[in-house]
Amino acid sequence: MTESTPTPGPGDGGAPDGAAGGAARGADITPERPVVALGGGPAGLTAGYLLAKQGKPVIVLESTDQVGGIARTDVREGYRFDLGGHRFFTKAKEVDDLWHEILADEFLKRPRQSRIYWNHKFLEYPLQGMDVIKKLGPVDLTKALLSYLWAAVKPKGREDTFEDWVSNRFGRWLFNQFFKSYTEKVWGVSTSEIRSEWAAQRIKGLSFFAAAKHAFLGNRGNQIKSLISEFNYPRYGPGQMWEKMRDEIRAQGGEVRLNAPVTRIRFDGNRVIEVVAGGETISPSYVISSLPLRTTVGVAEPEAPGDVRDAARGLRYRDFLTVLLVIQDEDVFPDNWIYIHDPSVKVGRIQNFRSWSPWMVPNQTDASIGMEYFCFEGDALWSMPDDQLVSMATREIQQLGLARADKVKMGFVVRVHKAYPMYDAEYSERVATIRGWLDRIPNLIQVGRNGLHRYNNSDHSMLTAMRAVDNILTGSKHDIWAVNAESVYHEEDVADEHPYADAPKTPAMEQPLA
Repeated sequence: MTESTPTPGPGDGGAPDGAAGGAARGADITPERPVVALGGGPAGLTAGYLLAKQGKPVIVLESTDQVGGIARTDVREGYRFDLGGHRFFTKAKEVDDLWHEILADEFLKRPRQSRIYWNHKFLEYPLQGMDVIKKLGPVDLTKALLSYLWAAVKPKGREDTFEDWVSNRFGRWLFNQFFKSYTEKVWGVSTSEIRSEWAAQRIKGLSFFAAAKHAFLGNRGNQIKSLISEFNYPRYGPGQMWEKMRDEIRAQGGEVRLNAPVTRIRFDGNRVIEVVAGGETISPSYVISSLPLRTTVGVAEPEAPGDVRDAARGLRYRDFLTVLLVIQDEDVFPDNWIYIHDPSVKVGRIQNFRSWSPWMVPNQTDASIGMEYFCFEGDALWSMPDDQLVSMATREIQQLGLARADKVKMGFVVRVHKAYPMYDAEYSERVATIRGWLDRIPNLIQVGRNGLHRYNNSDHSMLTAMRAVDNILTGSKHDIWAVNAESVYHEEDVADEHPYADAPKTPAMEQPLA
Protein backbone atom coordinates (compact mmCIF):
# COMPACT_ATOMS: atom_id res chain seq x y z
CA MET A 1 0.00 0.00 0.00
CA THR A 2 1.33 3.44 -0.89
CA GLU A 3 0.24 6.32 1.25
CA SER A 4 1.56 9.84 1.54
CA THR A 5 1.43 11.47 4.98
CA PRO A 6 3.24 14.82 4.75
CA THR A 7 3.06 17.40 7.49
CA PRO A 8 -0.43 18.86 7.09
CA GLY A 9 -1.76 22.36 7.08
CA PRO A 10 -4.39 23.48 9.58
CA GLY A 11 -7.36 21.79 7.91
CA ASP A 12 -6.14 18.85 5.89
CA GLY A 13 -7.06 16.17 8.37
CA GLY A 14 -4.24 16.73 10.87
CA ALA A 15 -4.85 17.28 14.58
CA PRO A 16 -7.47 20.04 14.88
CA ASP A 17 -6.32 23.39 16.19
CA GLY A 18 -6.51 23.64 19.93
CA ALA A 19 -6.35 19.91 20.58
CA ALA A 20 -4.17 19.18 23.53
CA GLY A 21 -1.41 16.58 23.49
CA GLY A 22 -0.79 13.35 25.34
CA ALA A 23 -3.49 11.92 27.59
CA ALA A 24 -5.76 14.91 27.01
CA ARG A 25 -6.15 14.10 23.35
CA GLY A 26 -9.87 13.76 22.64
CA ALA A 27 -10.85 15.08 26.09
CA ASP A 28 -13.07 17.68 24.41
CA ILE A 29 -15.29 14.86 23.09
CA THR A 30 -18.15 14.65 25.60
CA PRO A 31 -21.77 13.44 25.59
CA GLU A 32 -22.78 17.07 25.19
CA ARG A 33 -20.30 17.56 22.33
CA PRO A 34 -19.93 14.21 20.58
CA VAL A 35 -18.16 13.48 17.33
CA VAL A 36 -20.78 13.58 14.57
CA ALA A 37 -20.28 11.43 11.46
CA LEU A 38 -22.30 12.62 8.48
CA GLY A 39 -23.37 9.72 6.29
CA GLY A 40 -24.03 6.09 7.15
CA GLY A 41 -21.96 4.53 4.39
CA PRO A 42 -18.65 2.64 4.81
CA ALA A 43 -16.69 5.76 5.82
CA GLY A 44 -19.17 7.18 8.33
CA LEU A 45 -19.83 3.81 9.95
CA THR A 46 -16.12 3.02 10.20
CA ALA A 47 -15.53 6.31 12.00
CA GLY A 48 -18.47 5.65 14.30
CA TYR A 49 -17.35 2.11 15.06
CA LEU A 50 -13.76 3.04 15.91
CA LEU A 51 -14.83 5.95 18.09
CA ALA A 52 -17.46 3.93 19.94
CA LYS A 53 -14.94 1.16 20.44
CA GLN A 54 -12.72 3.70 22.22
CA GLY A 55 -15.63 4.77 24.41
CA LYS A 56 -16.06 8.14 22.71
CA PRO A 57 -19.54 9.63 22.31
CA VAL A 58 -20.42 9.51 18.61
CA ILE A 59 -23.52 10.03 16.50
CA VAL A 60 -23.75 8.74 12.92
CA LEU A 61 -26.37 10.53 10.81
CA GLU A 62 -27.86 8.76 7.79
CA SER A 63 -30.37 10.50 5.52
CA THR A 64 -32.21 7.32 4.47
CA ASP A 65 -33.77 4.41 6.34
CA GLN A 66 -30.85 2.10 5.56
CA VAL A 67 -27.09 2.12 6.20
CA GLY A 68 -24.43 1.28 3.61
CA GLY A 69 -24.77 4.13 1.12
CA ILE A 70 -24.09 2.96 -2.42
CA ALA A 71 -22.61 -0.24 -0.91
CA ARG A 72 -25.89 -1.24 0.72
CA THR A 73 -27.90 -4.38 0.07
CA ASP A 74 -31.50 -3.88 -0.99
CA VAL A 75 -34.02 -6.52 0.06
CA ARG A 76 -37.27 -7.02 -1.85
CA GLU A 77 -39.63 -9.80 -0.77
CA GLY A 78 -36.72 -11.80 0.62
CA TYR A 79 -34.43 -11.36 -2.42
CA ARG A 80 -31.19 -9.56 -1.66
CA PHE A 81 -29.57 -7.28 -4.25
CA ASP A 82 -26.04 -5.85 -4.21
CA LEU A 83 -26.06 -2.46 -5.93
CA GLY A 84 -22.99 -2.32 -8.12
CA GLY A 85 -21.27 -5.54 -7.12
CA HIS A 86 -18.90 -5.09 -4.18
CA ARG A 87 -15.89 -7.37 -4.02
CA PHE A 88 -14.13 -7.24 -0.64
CA PHE A 89 -10.51 -7.25 -1.76
CA THR A 90 -7.87 -4.83 -0.50
CA LYS A 91 -4.14 -4.37 -0.10
CA ALA A 92 -4.75 -2.37 3.10
CA LYS A 93 -4.25 -4.97 5.85
CA GLU A 94 -5.91 -2.89 8.55
CA VAL A 95 -9.07 -2.63 6.45
CA ASP A 96 -9.05 -6.36 5.80
CA ASP A 97 -8.54 -7.00 9.53
CA LEU A 98 -11.51 -4.78 10.35
CA TRP A 99 -13.72 -6.58 7.85
CA HIS A 100 -12.92 -9.91 9.50
CA GLU A 101 -13.30 -8.41 12.98
CA ILE A 102 -16.82 -7.30 12.15
CA LEU A 103 -18.12 -10.37 10.32
CA ALA A 104 -15.84 -13.24 11.42
CA ASP A 105 -17.26 -16.51 10.02
CA GLU A 106 -19.94 -14.64 8.06
CA PHE A 107 -17.21 -13.38 5.74
CA LEU A 108 -17.03 -15.91 2.92
CA LYS A 109 -14.23 -16.57 0.43
CA ARG A 110 -15.80 -16.54 -3.02
CA PRO A 111 -14.37 -17.35 -6.46
CA ARG A 112 -14.47 -14.66 -9.08
CA GLN A 113 -16.46 -15.87 -12.05
CA SER A 114 -17.13 -13.43 -14.86
CA ARG A 115 -17.40 -13.32 -18.61
CA ILE A 116 -17.57 -10.84 -21.43
CA TYR A 117 -20.60 -11.00 -23.70
CA TRP A 118 -19.34 -10.32 -27.20
CA ASN A 119 -20.73 -11.07 -30.65
CA HIS A 120 -23.33 -13.49 -29.22
CA LYS A 121 -20.58 -15.38 -27.39
CA PHE A 122 -19.36 -15.47 -23.80
CA LEU A 123 -15.61 -15.13 -23.24
CA GLU A 124 -14.21 -16.09 -19.86
CA TYR A 125 -12.77 -13.11 -17.98
CA PRO A 126 -9.96 -13.18 -16.93
CA LEU A 127 -9.12 -14.47 -20.36
CA GLN A 128 -8.35 -18.16 -20.81
CA GLY A 129 -6.26 -19.08 -23.81
CA MET A 130 -8.15 -22.07 -25.15
CA ASP A 131 -11.48 -20.37 -24.51
CA VAL A 132 -10.37 -17.33 -26.54
CA ILE A 133 -9.20 -19.53 -29.41
CA LYS A 134 -12.42 -21.53 -29.38
CA LYS A 135 -14.80 -18.57 -29.13
CA LEU A 136 -13.09 -16.23 -31.58
CA GLY A 137 -12.33 -18.87 -34.16
CA PRO A 138 -9.62 -18.69 -36.84
CA VAL A 139 -11.09 -15.73 -38.77
CA ASP A 140 -11.46 -13.36 -35.81
CA LEU A 141 -8.17 -14.51 -34.27
CA THR A 142 -6.45 -13.65 -37.53
CA LYS A 143 -8.13 -10.24 -37.59
CA ALA A 144 -7.05 -9.58 -34.00
CA LEU A 145 -3.44 -10.60 -34.63
CA LEU A 146 -3.10 -8.68 -37.88
CA SER A 147 -4.69 -5.61 -36.32
CA TYR A 148 -2.32 -5.80 -33.37
CA LEU A 149 0.76 -6.32 -35.56
CA TRP A 150 -0.18 -3.35 -37.73
CA ALA A 151 -0.64 -1.19 -34.63
CA ALA A 152 2.76 -2.34 -33.36
CA VAL A 153 4.69 -1.34 -36.49
CA LYS A 154 2.84 1.72 -37.81
CA PRO A 155 3.77 5.25 -36.65
CA LYS A 156 1.78 6.09 -33.54
CA GLY A 157 0.92 9.70 -34.38
CA ARG A 158 -1.09 11.79 -31.92
CA GLU A 159 -2.64 10.10 -28.91
CA ASP A 160 -5.22 12.58 -27.70
CA THR A 161 -8.09 10.21 -26.99
CA PHE A 162 -8.93 6.89 -25.37
CA GLU A 163 -9.65 5.57 -28.86
CA ASP A 164 -6.17 6.54 -30.10
CA TRP A 165 -4.37 5.15 -27.06
CA VAL A 166 -6.09 1.75 -27.01
CA SER A 167 -5.97 1.31 -30.80
CA ASN A 168 -2.24 1.99 -30.82
CA ARG A 169 -1.61 -0.75 -28.24
CA PHE A 170 -4.20 -3.40 -29.03
CA GLY A 171 -5.09 -2.64 -32.64
CA ARG A 172 -8.21 -1.07 -34.13
CA TRP A 173 -10.11 -4.36 -34.43
CA LEU A 174 -9.68 -5.27 -30.76
CA PHE A 175 -10.56 -1.71 -29.75
CA ASN A 176 -13.84 -1.82 -31.67
CA GLN A 177 -14.73 -5.27 -30.40
CA PHE A 178 -13.74 -5.12 -26.72
CA PHE A 179 -13.25 -1.53 -25.54
CA LYS A 180 -15.55 0.85 -27.39
CA SER A 181 -19.11 -0.21 -26.50
CA TYR A 182 -18.67 -0.86 -22.76
CA THR A 183 -16.58 2.26 -22.16
CA GLU A 184 -19.15 4.46 -23.88
CA LYS A 185 -21.94 2.95 -21.79
CA VAL A 186 -20.06 3.58 -18.55
CA TRP A 187 -19.08 7.20 -19.25
CA GLY A 188 -21.91 8.36 -21.48
CA VAL A 189 -19.75 9.84 -24.26
CA SER A 190 -17.93 8.61 -27.35
CA THR A 191 -14.46 7.13 -26.78
CA SER A 192 -13.20 9.91 -29.07
CA GLU A 193 -14.20 12.33 -26.26
CA ILE A 194 -12.28 10.48 -23.52
CA ARG A 195 -8.68 11.52 -22.85
CA SER A 196 -5.73 9.24 -23.57
CA GLU A 197 -4.12 10.01 -20.20
CA TRP A 198 -7.09 8.46 -18.43
CA ALA A 199 -6.77 5.32 -20.55
CA ALA A 200 -3.07 5.11 -19.70
CA GLN A 201 -3.84 5.19 -15.98
CA ARG A 202 -6.87 2.91 -15.91
CA ILE A 203 -5.50 0.21 -18.24
CA LYS A 204 -1.97 0.35 -16.85
CA GLY A 205 -0.37 -3.09 -16.60
CA LEU A 206 -2.83 -4.71 -18.99
CA SER A 207 -1.26 -4.86 -22.44
CA PHE A 208 -1.97 -7.25 -25.30
CA PHE A 209 0.90 -9.50 -24.27
CA ALA A 210 0.11 -9.23 -20.55
CA ALA A 211 -3.46 -10.31 -21.23
CA ALA A 212 -2.30 -13.09 -23.55
CA LYS A 213 0.29 -14.29 -21.01
CA HIS A 214 -2.36 -14.37 -18.31
CA ALA A 215 -4.76 -16.21 -20.61
CA PHE A 216 -2.32 -19.09 -21.07
CA LEU A 217 -0.21 -18.99 -17.86
CA GLY A 218 -2.54 -17.46 -15.28
CA ASN A 219 -2.36 -14.30 -13.17
CA ARG A 220 0.21 -15.43 -10.65
CA GLY A 221 0.16 -13.44 -7.46
CA ASN A 222 -2.64 -11.20 -8.75
CA GLN A 223 -0.01 -9.10 -10.52
CA ILE A 224 -2.64 -7.58 -12.81
CA LYS A 225 -4.86 -5.99 -10.19
CA SER A 226 -8.05 -5.96 -12.26
CA LEU A 227 -7.80 -9.73 -12.74
CA ILE A 228 -8.00 -11.08 -9.17
CA SER A 229 -9.47 -14.59 -9.02
CA GLU A 230 -11.14 -14.61 -5.59
CA PHE A 231 -12.43 -12.22 -2.98
CA ASN A 232 -14.28 -12.09 0.33
CA TYR A 233 -18.01 -11.48 0.49
CA PRO A 234 -20.53 -11.26 3.35
CA ARG A 235 -22.92 -14.19 3.50
CA TYR A 236 -25.97 -11.93 3.08
CA GLY A 237 -24.41 -9.27 0.85
CA PRO A 238 -22.36 -6.16 1.64
CA GLY A 239 -25.21 -4.66 3.62
CA GLN A 240 -24.58 -7.30 6.28
CA MET A 241 -21.19 -5.67 6.97
CA TRP A 242 -22.67 -2.21 7.47
CA GLU A 243 -25.70 -3.43 9.43
CA LYS A 244 -23.43 -5.34 11.82
CA MET A 245 -21.23 -2.26 12.18
CA ARG A 246 -24.33 -0.18 12.95
CA ASP A 247 -25.38 -2.67 15.63
CA GLU A 248 -21.89 -2.69 17.16
CA ILE A 249 -21.85 1.12 17.34
CA ARG A 250 -25.13 1.09 19.22
CA ALA A 251 -24.03 -1.77 21.48
CA GLN A 252 -20.97 0.22 22.52
CA GLY A 253 -22.95 3.32 23.43
CA GLY A 254 -22.88 5.24 20.15
CA GLU A 255 -25.86 6.36 18.10
CA VAL A 256 -26.84 5.70 14.50
CA ARG A 257 -29.78 7.86 13.47
CA LEU A 258 -31.68 6.94 10.31
CA ASN A 259 -33.92 9.24 8.26
CA ALA A 260 -31.79 12.14 9.51
CA PRO A 261 -30.70 14.18 6.45
CA VAL A 262 -28.28 16.99 7.24
CA THR A 263 -29.87 20.33 6.37
CA ARG A 264 -27.43 22.75 8.02
CA ILE A 265 -23.81 22.84 9.13
CA ARG A 266 -23.41 26.03 11.16
CA PHE A 267 -20.09 27.76 11.63
CA ASP A 268 -18.81 30.31 14.07
CA GLY A 269 -15.63 31.70 12.60
CA ASN A 270 -13.47 28.73 11.65
CA ARG A 271 -15.31 26.02 13.60
CA VAL A 272 -18.43 23.94 13.20
CA ILE A 273 -20.68 24.68 16.15
CA GLU A 274 -23.94 22.99 15.13
CA VAL A 275 -25.26 20.32 12.82
CA VAL A 276 -28.98 20.25 12.03
CA ALA A 277 -30.29 16.86 10.90
CA GLY A 278 -33.70 15.25 11.03
CA GLY A 279 -35.13 18.34 12.68
CA GLU A 280 -32.67 18.18 15.61
CA THR A 281 -29.66 20.33 16.40
CA ILE A 282 -26.42 18.78 17.66
CA SER A 283 -23.37 20.63 19.01
CA PRO A 284 -20.37 18.57 17.87
CA SER A 285 -16.77 18.56 19.02
CA TYR A 286 -15.68 17.29 15.59
CA VAL A 287 -17.52 16.49 12.38
CA ILE A 288 -16.36 13.65 10.10
CA SER A 289 -18.28 14.13 6.87
CA SER A 290 -18.75 11.75 3.96
CA LEU A 291 -21.35 14.03 2.41
CA PRO A 292 -20.65 14.90 -1.22
CA LEU A 293 -18.54 18.04 -1.39
CA ARG A 294 -21.37 19.66 -3.31
CA THR A 295 -23.75 18.99 -0.41
CA THR A 296 -21.31 20.09 2.30
CA VAL A 297 -20.96 23.45 0.57
CA GLY A 298 -24.71 23.71 0.02
CA VAL A 299 -25.71 23.23 3.67
CA ALA A 300 -23.09 25.62 5.09
CA GLU A 301 -24.38 28.49 7.24
CA PRO A 302 -23.26 31.21 6.77
CA GLU A 303 -22.98 30.54 3.05
CA ALA A 304 -19.61 29.50 1.68
CA PRO A 305 -17.83 32.14 -0.42
CA GLY A 306 -19.03 32.63 -3.98
CA ASP A 307 -16.02 30.95 -5.62
CA VAL A 308 -16.50 27.89 -3.41
CA ARG A 309 -20.19 27.63 -4.30
CA ASP A 310 -19.34 28.03 -7.99
CA ALA A 311 -16.76 25.24 -7.69
CA ALA A 312 -19.30 22.99 -5.99
CA ARG A 313 -21.87 23.61 -8.73
CA GLY A 314 -19.32 22.45 -11.30
CA LEU A 315 -18.74 19.03 -9.72
CA ARG A 316 -20.28 16.27 -11.83
CA TYR A 317 -21.35 12.72 -11.09
CA ARG A 318 -22.16 9.66 -13.17
CA ASP A 319 -25.15 7.75 -11.83
CA PHE A 320 -26.62 4.34 -12.48
CA LEU A 321 -29.74 2.34 -11.91
CA THR A 322 -30.24 -1.36 -11.38
CA VAL A 323 -33.25 -3.29 -12.59
CA LEU A 324 -33.67 -6.23 -10.25
CA LEU A 325 -35.28 -9.25 -11.90
CA VAL A 326 -36.51 -12.39 -10.14
CA ILE A 327 -36.48 -15.23 -12.64
CA GLN A 328 -38.08 -18.65 -12.29
CA ASP A 329 -34.92 -20.60 -12.99
CA GLU A 330 -32.56 -21.85 -10.34
CA ASP A 331 -29.36 -20.88 -12.16
CA VAL A 332 -29.50 -18.77 -15.32
CA PHE A 333 -25.70 -18.48 -15.50
CA PRO A 334 -22.79 -19.22 -13.12
CA ASP A 335 -21.04 -15.84 -13.20
CA ASN A 336 -20.90 -13.18 -10.49
CA TRP A 337 -21.35 -10.70 -13.32
CA ILE A 338 -21.16 -10.42 -17.10
CA TYR A 339 -19.80 -7.39 -18.96
CA ILE A 340 -22.00 -6.59 -21.94
CA HIS A 341 -19.93 -5.49 -24.95
CA ASP A 342 -22.90 -5.12 -27.27
CA PRO A 343 -24.18 -1.76 -28.55
CA SER A 344 -27.59 -3.23 -29.43
CA VAL A 345 -28.62 -3.26 -25.74
CA LYS A 346 -28.41 -0.53 -23.13
CA VAL A 347 -27.45 -2.78 -20.19
CA GLY A 348 -23.77 -2.49 -19.25
CA ARG A 349 -23.30 -5.26 -16.71
CA ILE A 350 -25.43 -8.08 -15.34
CA GLN A 351 -25.07 -9.62 -11.88
CA ASN A 352 -26.22 -13.02 -10.66
CA PHE A 353 -26.61 -12.64 -6.93
CA ARG A 354 -26.76 -16.35 -6.14
CA SER A 355 -23.22 -16.62 -7.52
CA TRP A 356 -22.06 -13.92 -5.11
CA SER A 357 -23.58 -15.90 -2.24
CA PRO A 358 -26.28 -18.60 -2.24
CA TRP A 359 -27.82 -16.86 0.79
CA MET A 360 -28.79 -13.86 -1.35
CA VAL A 361 -31.77 -15.82 -2.72
CA PRO A 362 -34.51 -17.11 -0.37
CA ASN A 363 -35.15 -20.37 -2.24
CA GLN A 364 -33.54 -22.89 -4.58
CA THR A 365 -35.90 -22.41 -7.51
CA ASP A 366 -35.40 -18.76 -8.46
CA ALA A 367 -32.56 -16.59 -9.70
CA SER A 368 -32.14 -12.93 -8.77
CA ILE A 369 -30.44 -10.81 -11.40
CA GLY A 370 -29.23 -7.21 -11.43
CA MET A 371 -29.31 -5.43 -14.80
CA GLU A 372 -27.08 -2.35 -14.46
CA TYR A 373 -27.61 0.76 -16.58
CA PHE A 374 -25.25 3.73 -16.46
CA CYS A 375 -26.88 7.13 -16.82
CA PHE A 376 -27.01 10.72 -15.58
CA GLU A 377 -29.57 11.74 -12.97
CA GLY A 378 -32.39 13.44 -14.85
CA ASP A 379 -31.63 12.02 -18.31
CA ALA A 380 -34.09 9.95 -20.37
CA LEU A 381 -32.96 6.59 -18.94
CA TRP A 382 -32.96 7.81 -15.34
CA SER A 383 -36.41 9.34 -15.77
CA MET A 384 -38.01 6.34 -17.48
CA PRO A 385 -40.93 4.93 -15.44
CA ASP A 386 -40.13 1.82 -13.43
CA ASP A 387 -42.50 -0.44 -15.35
CA GLN A 388 -40.88 0.54 -18.64
CA LEU A 389 -37.42 -0.11 -17.22
CA VAL A 390 -38.48 -3.55 -16.03
CA SER A 391 -39.94 -4.30 -19.47
CA MET A 392 -36.73 -3.15 -21.18
CA ALA A 393 -34.54 -5.25 -18.88
CA THR A 394 -36.78 -8.27 -19.40
CA ARG A 395 -36.56 -7.84 -23.16
CA GLU A 396 -32.79 -7.40 -23.11
CA ILE A 397 -32.03 -10.41 -20.92
CA GLN A 398 -33.92 -12.56 -23.43
CA GLN A 399 -32.22 -10.84 -26.37
CA LEU A 400 -28.86 -11.75 -24.83
CA GLY A 401 -29.93 -15.36 -24.49
CA LEU A 402 -29.58 -15.47 -20.71
CA ALA A 403 -33.21 -16.09 -19.73
CA ARG A 404 -36.66 -16.28 -21.26
CA ALA A 405 -38.84 -13.23 -20.77
CA ASP A 406 -41.82 -15.35 -19.71
CA LYS A 407 -39.75 -16.69 -16.79
CA VAL A 408 -39.42 -13.24 -15.17
CA LYS A 409 -41.66 -13.30 -12.09
CA MET A 410 -41.18 -9.72 -10.88
CA GLY A 411 -38.92 -6.71 -11.23
CA PHE A 412 -37.85 -3.70 -9.19
CA VAL A 413 -35.84 -0.57 -9.93
CA VAL A 414 -33.25 1.05 -7.66
CA ARG A 415 -31.62 4.35 -8.70
CA VAL A 416 -28.19 5.14 -7.28
CA HIS A 417 -27.39 8.85 -7.01
CA LYS A 418 -23.84 10.18 -7.34
CA ALA A 419 -22.40 6.71 -7.84
CA TYR A 420 -19.23 7.83 -9.63
CA PRO A 421 -17.52 11.20 -9.03
CA MET A 422 -16.63 12.45 -12.50
CA TYR A 423 -13.12 13.58 -13.39
CA ASP A 424 -13.35 16.37 -15.94
CA ALA A 425 -10.72 18.88 -16.96
CA GLU A 426 -11.65 21.31 -14.16
CA TYR A 427 -12.50 18.90 -11.35
CA SER A 428 -9.11 19.08 -9.57
CA GLU A 429 -9.18 22.88 -9.59
CA ARG A 430 -12.73 22.88 -8.26
CA VAL A 431 -11.88 20.39 -5.51
CA ALA A 432 -8.81 22.47 -4.59
CA THR A 433 -11.02 25.57 -4.23
CA ILE A 434 -13.41 23.74 -1.92
CA ARG A 435 -10.54 22.21 0.03
CA GLY A 436 -9.02 25.66 0.51
CA TRP A 437 -12.24 26.69 2.24
CA LEU A 438 -12.37 23.48 4.31
CA ASP A 439 -8.74 23.90 5.37
CA ARG A 440 -9.84 26.83 7.51
CA ILE A 441 -12.31 24.65 9.46
CA PRO A 442 -10.15 22.33 11.58
CA ASN A 443 -12.97 20.38 13.28
CA LEU A 444 -14.60 19.41 9.97
CA ILE A 445 -12.90 16.49 8.21
CA GLN A 446 -14.12 15.18 4.85
CA VAL A 447 -13.73 11.43 4.19
CA GLY A 448 -14.94 8.78 1.78
CA ARG A 449 -15.68 8.54 -1.91
CA ASN A 450 -17.95 11.52 -2.48
CA GLY A 451 -16.59 13.33 0.57
CA LEU A 452 -13.27 13.67 -1.24
CA HIS A 453 -14.65 13.41 -4.81
CA ARG A 454 -12.41 10.38 -5.39
CA TYR A 455 -13.48 7.48 -7.58
CA ASN A 456 -12.41 4.78 -5.13
CA ASN A 457 -13.73 1.65 -3.49
CA SER A 458 -15.04 0.88 -0.01
CA ASP A 459 -11.59 -0.01 1.31
CA HIS A 460 -10.34 3.49 0.49
CA SER A 461 -13.41 5.08 2.07
CA MET A 462 -12.86 3.10 5.25
CA LEU A 463 -9.16 3.91 5.33
CA THR A 464 -9.83 7.66 5.13
CA ALA A 465 -12.18 7.33 8.11
CA MET A 466 -9.55 5.35 10.04
CA ARG A 467 -7.02 8.09 9.44
CA ALA A 468 -9.49 10.80 10.48
CA VAL A 469 -10.21 9.03 13.79
CA ASP A 470 -6.49 8.50 14.32
CA ASN A 471 -5.84 12.20 13.82
CA ILE A 472 -8.53 13.18 16.33
CA LEU A 473 -7.63 10.66 19.04
CA THR A 474 -3.83 10.45 18.75
CA GLY A 475 -2.80 13.70 17.11
CA SER A 476 -1.41 11.94 14.06
CA LYS A 477 -0.91 14.12 11.03
CA HIS A 478 -2.27 12.02 8.20
CA ASP A 479 -3.28 14.00 5.15
CA ILE A 480 -6.72 12.53 4.48
CA TRP A 481 -6.73 13.84 0.92
CA ALA A 482 -3.59 11.80 0.16
CA VAL A 483 -4.77 8.48 1.60
CA ASN A 484 -4.44 5.71 -0.96
CA ALA A 485 -5.71 2.19 -0.37
CA GLU A 486 -3.96 0.98 -3.54
CA SER A 487 -7.27 -0.40 -4.72
CA VAL A 488 -8.05 -1.45 -8.26
CA TYR A 489 -8.34 2.19 -9.24
CA HIS A 490 -5.24 3.44 -7.43
CA GLU A 491 -2.37 1.02 -7.75
CA GLU A 492 0.27 3.69 -7.28
CA ASP A 493 0.43 7.07 -5.58
CA VAL A 494 -0.30 9.09 -8.71
CA ALA A 495 -2.69 11.90 -9.50
CA ASP A 496 -6.10 10.96 -10.86
CA GLU A 497 -6.47 11.47 -14.59
CA HIS A 498 -9.80 12.77 -15.81
CA PRO A 499 -11.50 10.87 -18.65
CA TYR A 500 -13.38 13.62 -20.45
CA ALA A 501 -11.94 15.81 -23.16
CA ASP A 502 -15.08 17.93 -22.81
CA ALA A 503 -17.33 16.78 -20.00
CA PRO A 504 -21.07 16.73 -20.69
CA LYS A 505 -23.40 19.08 -18.87
CA THR A 506 -25.66 16.95 -16.69
CA PRO A 507 -29.26 17.73 -15.66
CA ALA A 508 -28.33 17.40 -11.98
CA MET A 509 -25.94 20.35 -12.27
CA GLU A 510 -28.95 22.65 -12.61
CA GLN A 511 -30.32 21.58 -9.24
CA PRO A 512 -29.65 23.49 -5.98
CA LEU A 513 -26.46 22.51 -4.17
CA ALA A 514 -28.47 20.94 -1.34
